[in-house]
Amino acid sequence: MSQKPWLKIYPEHIKAEIEIPKKSLPQMLHETSKQYPQNIALSFYHKKMTYLELSTLVGAFASALQSNQFSKGDRVAIMLPNCPQYVISYYGTLTLGGIVTQVNPMLVERELQYILQDSGAETIIILDVFYSRLKAVQSETNVKNVIVVSLQPSEHSFAPDFLFDEFMRSGNGKINYIDIDPHEDVAVLQYTGGTTGRSKGAMLTHANLVGNILQCFEFFKDDIEFGQERYLTVIPLFHVFGMTVCMNFSIYTGSNNIMLPRFDLEEVLNTIKNEKPTIFPGVPTMYVAITNHPEAEKYGIDSIRMCNSGSAPMPVELLREYERKTGAKILEGYGLSEASPVTHCNPIFAERKPGSIGIGYPSTDYMVVDLSTGEHEVPPGELGELIIKGPQVMKGYWNMPEETKETLRNGWLFTGDIVRMDDEGYVYVIDRKKDMIIASGYNVYPRDIEEVLYEHPAVQEAVVVGIPDEYRGETVKAVLVLKAGKEATEEEIIQYCKENMSSYKVPTVVEFRKELPKTSIGKILRRVIKEEASQRVTKQ
Repeated sequence: MSQKPWLKIYPEHIKAEIEIPKKSLPQMLHETSKQYPQNIALSFYHKKMTYLELSTLVGAFASALQSNQFSKGDRVAIMLPNCPQYVISYYGTLTLGGIVTQVNPMLVERELQYILQDSGAETIIILDVFYSRLKAVQSETNVKNVIVVSLQPSEHSFAPDFLFDEFMRSGNGKINYIDIDPHEDVAVLQYTGGTTGRSKGAMLTHANLVGNILQCFEFFKDDIEFGQERYLTVIPLFHVFGMTVCMNFSIYTGSNNIMLPRFDLEEVLNTIKNEKPTIFPGVPTMYVAITNHPEAEKYGIDSIRMCNSGSAPMPVELLREYERKTGAKILEGYGLSEASPVTHCNPIFAERKPGSIGIGYPSTDYMVVDLSTGEHEVPPGELGELIIKGPQVMKGYWNMPEETKETLRNGWLFTGDIVRMDDEGYVYVIDRKKDMIIASGYNVYPRDIEEVLYEHPAVQEAVVVGIPDEYRGETVKAVLVLKAGKEATEEEIIQYCKENMSSYKVPTVVEFRKELPKTSIGKILRRVIKEEASQRVTKQ
C-alpha cells in the first residue's frame, strides 16, 4: 500500500524508519555488560548471574571452542531447554563468527538427524536426557564434538566428549579476534516446523536479529525502562519468538531474564509471586491456563504490566477475559521465523484492535496481494496474502535456492498467511493458506469458527480442521477441550454454531478431548489433528 496509512498512527517521537547500526549480537552483549555490569542478567531458580559474569562466561566458551579447532562459519547445534548454558553457548558461538543451529528438544531421532545433516553441525550442546537420541543418529551426521549439560546432579551411563563445565575449562582464556560482517554473516539457522514438507533453515544474519531488537525497542520505548525490566521467559529460547523477544531483547535493555525450562502452571505462578516480573511474553495457551486458574490473583500477577502474545492467534474472548482478571495489557503481535521474527504488533501508544495483529514495526513495509498470482495489491477489507519487506527479513533458506526464490520475490517475503487489512493499516490474520477449508466450493477459514467456539461458556480450547467428504469435498470438524466442570454435547455445539455463523461454516463433526496436541511452546498442532481426523475418515 503506497501511502502506508499505519504511519499516521505513529506519534512524532517514534520513528517510522530507523537506522540499523553495523553491529553484531556479541557486540551488543559487550556494550550492555559495560553499562550494567552488576545488573542481574539471568535468573534460573535460585541462581543469579550478573551481566559481567555472563560476559566472562561467554568469553570462556568462545575460548574453549577456539581451542577445539573451531572456525568462522562452523555450525553449533544447541539442544537445550531454557537455562544459563543456552545463553552462554549461543553468544559464545556467535563471538567466533559461528552459526547457531537451533534444535527443538522435542524432536524425535529422524527429525534430529535431518537437521544435523542439513546444517552440517560438527558440535552440539545437548541436555543429558536427550543424549540417547543423539547417539542413535550421530553416525549419520557430521557431529564430532558432543558437550553435555546436566541441570541436576546425576550419574551418567555414557561418556560424552565433554561435560559442559569441563568444556568451559578447556580454553586458554584467550580469543583471537574474528571480523563479523553483520549484514552478510549468518548468526542463526532457525528451522521452520516443516509442516509443508522438509524443514527449512531460515538464515538470520546479525543485522536481521539486531535490527529486529531495535525495531522492538523503538515501537515500545515509551513503556520499556533500560536496566529495570524483569522478563518472565517460559517460551523456549530455541523458538524464534523466545530468542528475540525474551533473550536478545532483555540483553539489549539490560533487563533481568527470569528463565523457566517449561510451562508448569503452579511453577509459573509461584515464580510470578517470588520474582515479580514486569513483562511476560507468551502464547495463548499460557494465558488460557492462567485465566482459568481459580486463585491466579493471589500470586501477585498484577506485577506484570505487559504481555506480548505471539506464535498463534489470540481468541478475542480470551484476551478480554485475561485482561479483566489480571489488569495487564495483552499486545497481540505477529512474526515468523523468516523475519527474525516480529513484523507487526498492536501499539501501546494507540488503539489496540482485538483480533488484529496490529500495525507494522518501524522500517517495515507490507501489502496484501491477491491469492492467485501474488502480483496485485487488493483493496482494504479484501482477503489476500500478506507480504513483508524490512531489515528483519532473512537472507534466505540454508542450501535451498528454489524455496528461497519462491518465498523471497523482488525483495518481498511472501508469508503464506491469508489476511485482511483495514484502512488504517491494521492487519487481521484469517488463516494459513494451507489451512483453508474448501467445502462445497466455499472458502472456510478455521479461525472464523474458532472465534465463535471460544465464546461458548463451556469451551476452554478449540481447533477446527477440514476432513475429506465425498459430497462436499471437505467438511468442517471441531475438536474441543471443555472447561473443568462444564459439559456440552455434539448436538449442543452444532446448534450453537448454527445460531452464530453461516450454515456452510457450521461443523458437521464435533470431537471432545481432554487435551490437544501442542508444540513445546504451547501452540496447538492443527496439522496433527488434521492428519488424525483424515486417517479416521479414510479408515471408515
